[in-house]
Amino acid sequence: MSGEHSTVAIVGAGFGGLGMAAALKRAGMDSFTVFEKGDGVGGIWRDNTYPGCGCDVPSHLYSFSFAPYRSDTVRYPGQRDILAYLQDTTDLEGLRRHLRTNTEISSAEYDEATTRWTLTTRDGDRHTADVVVFAVGQLHRPKLPDIAGREDFTGPAFHTAQWDHAQDLTGRRVAVIGTGSSAAQLVPRLAEAAGRVTVYQRTANWVIPKPANEFGPLTRQAFGRLPALQSAFRAATYLAADMGLSPVVSRGWSARPLTWLARRHLRRQVPDPVLRAKLTPNHPIGCKRIVIDSAFYPALNQDNVDLVADTIERIDATGIRTADGTHRAADVIVYSTGFRASEFLVPLDVRGRAGARLHDRWTGGAEAYLGIAYPEFPNMFLIHGPNTILGHNSNVFIIECQVHYIMNCLRLLRDARAIEVRAEAMAAYRQWLDRTLAGTVWQAGCQSWYQNPAGRVTNPWPMSTMHYRRLTRRDPRPAFRTS
Repeated sequence: MSGEHSTVAIVGAGFGGLGMAAALKRAGMDSFTVFEKGDGVGGIWRDNTYPGCGCDVPSHLYSFSFAPYRSDTVRYPGQRDILAYLQDTTDLEGLRRHLRTNTEISSAEYDEATTRWTLTTRDGDRHTADVVVFAVGQLHRPKLPDIAGREDFTGPAFHTAQWDHAQDLTGRRVAVIGTGSSAAQLVPRLAEAAGRVTVYQRTANWVIPKPANEFGPLTRQAFGRLPALQSAFRAATYLAADMGLSPVVSRGWSARPLTWLARRHLRRQVPDPVLRAKLTPNHPIGCKRIVIDSAFYPALNQDNVDLVADTIERIDATGIRTADGTHRAADVIVYSTGFRASEFLVPLDVRGRAGARLHDRWTGGAEAYLGIAYPEFPNMFLIHGPNTILGHNSNVFIIECQVHYIMNCLRLLRDARAIEVRAEAMAAYRQWLDRTLAGTVWQAGCQSWYQNPAGRVTNPWPMSTMHYRRLTRRDPRPAFRTS
């Protein structure tokens, strides 16, 4: 519907967009629209449907504080369960009528005269809004590797985020390229059905054990008799992650015991010394996202699964050739190669004051004040913007911190028409962030999606989530100007 106007336009209906929408609704602000390019809510939990897909954060924590997950049986629900949770939350919070699905926003332009944003869809429809909130996330655009001959392969080939459910993999030779978190979840399931699974590894990842998906009988009884214990479990899980995992980022006290745990996990699950050597990382723990899984290593031990650590030289019509000259035939290729995470808001064209183009400002790497706002772009906010994704806690916690801060900014618009982060505040934040990042393990030289092609760390948050919460609880007025 072209010509529609909203006080707030939200782009994206994953955790971020729904969290923002729920906050507006609860504050009595009913004039908002959520634009979603897909056919429903869920974001990555709608798009990723590969076998074994799930979250490695316990769902008691990986849920909104205003709609906490409750189960006295299941600790780690799978993709379908998480998607169902988001769908239920959408209905319970009364957000369905605000949704515009199958509506991809291609551009957003700010008009200084009207202090409004014009959003144009891929189909050419236009919508206006006083405020725009981009909640498109960082892990939604699949990345395919630049391997010679990739287009020559004659069999089915697809990314984990674009799973081809029409393919029956029973008894077939399946090549999996990549050994990150998605591959760790996928390979055990593939090994159950495929005739042979060949896993191609560029660099080994640190893997720590994952607790059982379901709670034991004593925990079930306790949760059943005292439901309040589920809230306590959520709080304890949060504190354990924040105090135990976040110090790894700065090579703090927990890096050494966590490395010991990962090495012990590898020794116990991989008895073959040759395979174990291939799976031993050559970078410090935390330099790449830590894989939390207890089924990946046992799958690699199976007779029908091979791990190849040699560099892929090229792909041809029938399989994959590595640098040592070995050609391995494949019927199907699965790319578990991550996402174009450092390309924020691509392919959106966003223009602010005086026609300033956001991607021109971000040529050296995306950045934003607290990952939320950027100078020259009034009334524009980001959820899960640059340097705010987590590898050591629940990203939903970060989202709620950002939503809280944005709501405080919106309250300042009651007496103003526009709000914009000050350039000096952005500069001071940039200096602090650069100093902080310089002391992190991400500067150890390993390649990961945490960095853009130039090597700048653009994606993860470098400190504890408690620290981020403190920053986003501050009054935004010193950092922002209104007009």
